[in-house]
Amino acid sequence: MCSYGSLLFFFFLKGSIYYYLTPTNLKWIISAMIFSFSFILPVINIYILYRLNRISSLRLENQSERTFPYVLTSCFYFGLFYLFLDLSVWPSIKVLIFGGGLAILLTAIINLKYKISAHMVGIGGLLGSLIIVSYVLKYNAVPQIAFLVLLAGVIATSRLYLKAHEPKQIYSGFFLGLLTQVVVFLSFLFFNFN
Repeated sequence: MCSYGSLLFFFFLKGSIYYYLTPTNLKWIISAMIFSFSFILPVINIYILYRLNRISSLRLENQSERTFPYVLTSCFYFGLFYLFLDLSVWPSIKVLIFGGGLAILLTAIINLKYKISAHMVGIGGLLGSLIIVSYVLKYNAVPQIAFLVLLAGVIATSRLYLKAHEPKQIYSGFFLGLLTQVVVFLSFLFFNFN
């Protein structure tokens, strides 16, 4: 979802500072780095764990097998956040990555006792970050927010249809992602992260 978040900020918030003040090649470089750390490296990690027989399925259907891949994925996010700290990357992109890593880490911890929907954590986090960024920038993102709410509904319905989760696991995942990003963004704003 961080990859989608960077593309959303850079290309779909037309008229925003991200859209106008970031050179196109830099938008693609940042988005590619985020995609590498938030998708490619975690997928490679899961494949390696599968080949080493540490997990029984690439889809991580077994709750007890999810924790370690989640922790490693959060490490990739935090590593990317650290890499971006001293680079000229918008603070909101850095916070999006940090919030994503924290949400995944919290998902791993919660997963020790309770199965939660990681899909909903992701879409909830993306929605939360968009709401805060649009508020801070005074940007009218109602169409994008409405689209993400609709997308969240589609994802939740598909998870229920596939019998991958119960409704409370869907709701708890969504609100974990949303609240994590909102709290992280507000915390960084409060401490004047620039």
